[in-house]
Amino acid sequence: MKFMIVGKANAETEAGVLPSQELVDNMHAYNESLAKAGVLLAAEGLYPSSQGARIAYSGGRSTVIDGPFAEAKELIAGFWLIQVKSREEAIEWALRVPVPPGHEGIGLDVWRVFDASDVPDDSLPADERAREEALRERLGVDQPGA
Repeated sequence: MKFMIVGKANAETEAGVLPSQELVDNMHAYNESLAKAGVLLAAEGLYPSSQGARIAYSGGRSTVIDGPFAEAKELIAGFWLIQVKSREEAIEWALRVPVPPGHEGIGLDVWRVFDASDVPDDSLPADERAREEALRERLGVDQPGA
C-alpha cells in the first residue's frame, strides 16, 4: 500500500523561512531511515504558496488563482510518499517525523494513495489495464501492489 504523509504549512514556511540546520539534519536522518527500511518512494519540501497557483472550476470554466493563500494551516509544506504493508505502519512512520519544539500547530495528514491494484481485475477492461501498466513501465514507476 502506498501512503502520502503530508506536512502542513505554518506562518514560517509560508514566509519562506528556511528550517534550522538541526531540523534539516533531523529530516535527513528521518529520510535515511525510511530509505534504509525500503519504504521511501519520494520526499520533497514545497515552496511557499506565493510561488504556486490554484485552479478553480465553476460553470464549466477554469480560473487560475495566484498565491499566496490566506489560510497557512490548510496549506502543504512538504510530503513523503511511502510504500508500506498497512495504514498502521504508515502512521508509525508519520509519528517519527521530526518536529522541533515550539512548533505547535504543525500537523501531518496520512493519506492512502489510490492505486490501480485497488480496482478489481474484472472491473477494468484489459486494454485499459495494459495502457496503465505500459505507462508505469515507461515512467519507471513500480507496478501497482509491488
